Amino acid sequence: MKRVHFISVGGSVMHSLAIELKRLGYIVTGSDDAIYEPSKSSLINNDIYPNKLGWFESNITDDLDFIILGMHAKSDNSELKLAKQKKIKIYSFPEFIFEYSKNKTRVVIAGSHGKTTISSMILHVLKDNGKYADYLLGAKIEGLTNSVSLSQQNEFIIIEGDEYLSSRIHDIPKFHVYQPNIALISGISWDHVNVFPTFNIYKNQFKIFIDKIVNGGVLIYNNNDLHILSLLDGNQNYIRKIPYTEHNFLTRDGRFFIETDEGLIPLKIFGKHNMENLSAAKQVCNLIGLTDDQFYNSIRSFKGASNRLEIVETNSIRTVIKDFAHSPSKLKASIDAVKSNFKVDLLAVYELYTFSSFDEKFQNEYEEGFSSCDYPVIFIDKFNPKLKNRRFDEESLKKSFKNDKIVFIYNKDELNDYLINFEKQKICLLLMSSGKFGGLDIDLIAKNFCKYVG
Repeated sequence: MKRVHFISVGGSVMHSLAIELKRLGYIVTGSDDAIYEPSKSSLINNDIYPNKLGWFESNITDDLDFIILGMHAKSDNSELKLAKQKKIKIYSFPEFIFEYSKNKTRVVIAGSHGKTTISSMILHVLKDNGKYADYLLGAKIEGLTNSVSLSQQNEFIIIEGDEYLSSRIHDIPKFHVYQPNIALISGISWDHVNVFPTFNIYKNQFKIFIDKIVNGGVLIYNNNDLHILSLLDGNQNYIRKIPYTEHNFLTRDGRFFIETDEGLIPLKIFGKHNMENLSAAKQVCNLIGLTDDQFYNSIRSFKGASNRLEIVETNSIRTVIKDFAHSPSKLKASIDAVKSNFKVDLLAVYELYTFSSFDEKFQNEYEEGFSSCDYPVIFIDKFNPKLKNRRFDEESLKKSFKNDKIVFIYNKDELNDYLINFEKQKICLLLMSSGKFGGLDIDLIAKNFCKYVG
């Protein structure tokens, strides 16, 4: 029974990995100076929640086999310093996942958007066909009790390959660590400007990722993305390259159907972007050993990844959808998908939440992101710590979006009142954020919004 201590156990992946290692029989402890929901409840339910929040050298005992270090812990962390003095093995979680999966076929899903949805599609189809794989996801998805699953017996592991840094002492992007046998890139759109200050620096991380694919491996890539194509131009790596585009589809009465040799297959998901994700997932499933028929028969029951264009509430005149949108390209893709599918006026609320979204250089990337939206709203939580010492200007943002119709809201109660009292009857509400809208209860908002009759 190996002993492991997590420094910064409250992170979304860190707490899930801690829970999974305990399930596998490891003796697990963890520390953090702040832990929020849903990590808090999950750790409490699995008896891993620290007795006291904070960093304590007493956690670093001589009988530890190794430590897993999260990004939240700073380089001068007292526990980390003592672990170094004691020469205890320290992993970032990507390093540990690579070590654990050395003898598996590593499938790494990368890209600025679509990673969770593609990974969810793959796992859904595998499970539906009685095949199982290990996985590491960036978020919990419907039907899975945890976002990390590890085993000794499974041949494949599906890894959501995040381009953000691994830890304070291992400051390379996570997806550079995994050395994939099968890699996928869904698209490249500038993000994480606090780490990658120019687009070229950000884009180069994907070039390095491609170079990390093992010899004889496979790269599946979005053939519609010019940035990916430019990286592959002249690439001589000893790997197989498989392009994909959106799957052939058509819409009838607001529903999406994909065209196959066996005829039309109805889907529970919608949007051109999801047709690209579906095509990508199919390529991976084919390589894992599933036939086209197996994929199509299973994908028809896929309801979508949690918080990814997820219908929360709907009736004959109003629909509420939530989406994990955190980048300009995802904002536009989500708005276009909803607008083209529902054929009604669209009220879209986008929360500026990330470090990148408050950066003036980066804000130019939002150009015309709201162009097909009838009623655009930007929500900014005035208590967001990322706003500290940052200048914010409504007029410059309107210029960045090229949209004078934008309504700015800074308080969750004000947002609640604005939505509940919105007068137009036949309308779709799209709520987009990688945050929490200041703690607003989205399910309650959706119910009240759809009850409104004017």
